[in-house]
Amino acid sequence: MRNRMSRLRLLVVSSMVALLSGCAAMQLPDNLSGAILDSDDLQTVEDGLPSYLLMIDALVETYPKSEEMKRTAATLNGAYAGVFVDVEAVERRQNMTAKALNYAFDAFCTYDKDACELRDVPPDELASVLSQWDGEDDLPYLYTLGTTWAGYIQAHSDDWLAVAELGQAQSVLEQAVSIEPGYEKGTVLLYLGVMNSILPPSLGGKPDVAQDYFERALTAADGDNLIIQVYYASQYARLLFDRELHDRLLQEALSSDPYVEGLTLQNIYAQQEAARLLASADDYF
Repeated sequence: MRNRMSRLRLLVVSSMVALLSGCAAMQLPDNLSGAILDSDDLQTVEDGLPSYLLMIDALVETYPKSEEMKRTAATLNGAYAGVFVDVEAVERRQNMTAKALNYAFDAFCTYDKDACELRDVPPDELASVLSQWDGEDDLPYLYTLGTTWAGYIQAHSDDWLAVAELGQAQSVLEQAVSIEPGYEKGTVLLYLGVMNSILPPSLGGKPDVAQDYFERALTAADGDNLIIQVYYASQYARLLFDRELHDRLLQEALSSDPYVEGLTLQNIYAQQEAARLLASADDYF
């Protein structure tokens, strides 16, 4: 379980990309977000983001009624914790993802007071409660809450109470998909594919459901979002020991042009992971 849960960490870079694409809402220069999203140097981004995080935290304090600022803080804290904080720094990652999730709930609450009690809704009632947010304006808040919740669960994968919340995070993302299935170049569908492929069929997993989400994500991305191929291979193909599908997807990611406006950073990251997975394939299969 820990190994499969840990693979959720790569997805948070997608959340960061989605957030920075809307950077104008943060009252920050568009060219700053563009420089990050279109960078092909992960190390420079890693070195520079901590200052960005401190600035966002300060802006939340300055603009406490800004739901967009809180949503920004949620995504960036969760993304940095998931992508750049060493997996051995467990306490730091757990603290940052908890902070991110709190920001996400607070952002939704600031956006709509009816969302202020979401965290206390019983799991079996959550999908029904979430159905009231069914408009395009609601999408960013559902997306941020669902993705940061998934990041929180991953960071707390040694806590079964946290892992038990996976279904709630999934309900949030399913509501987002019901509004716009291809949102953020298939990233929401990708999250749902990963969530449905955490367990093997023998333990109650749903690989057929997962595959449907992955295929729909590929269609929505139209070749631009290479992280989808990487997760389809690592989560689904490896789960079912399908070497042919695994290698085809990863080779497709590696042979694609990573320089897509707004997705370059993510695609470079995806290609690094694709190369790593291919290199370990003989040992895995």
